[in-house]
Amino acid sequence: MKKVKVIADDKIPFLKGVIEPYADIFYLPPSQITKETIKDADALLIRTRTKCNSQLLDDTAVKFIATATIGYDHIDTSYCDSKGIKWLNAPGCNSGSVQQYIASVLFTLAIKRHFSLREKTIGIVGVGNVGSKVEKIARIFGMKILLNDPPRERKEGNAKFVPLDKLIEHSDIITFHVPLNKTGEDKTFHLADESFFSKFNNAKIVFNSSRGEVVETNALKNAIRNGKVLAASLDVWENEPNIEMELLSLVDIATPHIAGYSSDGKANGTATCVNALNVYFNLGIKPNWYPQQIPDSVKPKQIHVNCEGKNKEQILSEVILSTYDVLEDDGRLRRSVDTFEKQRGDYPVRREFPFFYVHLSNSDVSTQEALINLGFNLVL
Repeated sequence: MKKVKVIADDKIPFLKGVIEPYADIFYLPPSQITKETIKDADALLIRTRTKCNSQLLDDTAVKFIATATIGYDHIDTSYCDSKGIKWLNAPGCNSGSVQQYIASVLFTLAIKRHFSLREKTIGIVGVGNVGSKVEKIARIFGMKILLNDPPRERKEGNAKFVPLDKLIEHSDIITFHVPLNKTGEDKTFHLADESFFSKFNNAKIVFNSSRGEVVETNALKNAIRNGKVLAASLDVWENEPNIEMELLSLVDIATPHIAGYSSDGKANGTATCVNALNVYFNLGIKPNWYPQQIPDSVKPKQIHVNCEGKNKEQILSEVILSTYDVLEDDGRLRRSVDTFEKQRGDYPVRREFPFFYVHLSNSDVSTQEALINLGFNLVL
């Protein structure tokens, strides 16, 4: 019997050696995943750089596409549905990674701008898998929280959600965790445009780690220049990897689309793809496959903090920045903008909070509970 043929993005981690006993798999860089190379492939395992549309898929044998990412705007889902091509994404796979990223950004800016998170209101636009994790850390940090998510509000009522205008008015920090929708009632393309920033009644902080096109480049540049935006942190960019150099110079924190790039998040995404491929083609891989060996963090697994003379926020900041310091990624990008894609492909091992063991001396119960709620292992 003819083996299933799979074409996989060669940057999907933990994949090599898993599928080989059960199917013919070929690894290609995204630039080489073309109509010619996939013509007789049954399945594609991809990331965001592969655009799956009629241009790629017409007259090919492809009947299954899995993307090892939360986002799926690179897949023309209507086309796939019309052609009977099964497609899936990996919802929530890297939500813990983005949670860690946003925590690092929050504490980094609090230190740089000399404010306490407890004094701030954060507006979370998009409260899915990722936004919900950001909501959780914001509560642990003692922040006030406003949530905006029209699709959820329509299903669940408006008890916990506010309109976008109200969120803009009352938030000190606004963070985007939405999918990219180019049309429709939940359109998010250029959601943060000139009109959005014109509603700022005081200088605010803006984060975007969702999709670059959610924030209009020129509108954000103008808002920073005219003082409407006090500080900005961008992980995603319009037209990436060709990012706008003037915008790069204006933002406080700049990273190359790696918020979700923890090794744990990558393992989750790969596992989702492998297990779905296995079920669809009945390959015979052991059910619920998961990578056996995720590399250790480049940061020490054991974190020791003497809490004497430090408040809870200072302790949480010290612990979280010990697991991941966003300024390291920021520095790499600013030093070498042209290697945006290489920095993503060669991203250092980053592990999420549950990997780490924290030993506190002279701590209080409230701080210990906060760390446990964040997922850390506490050593008493």
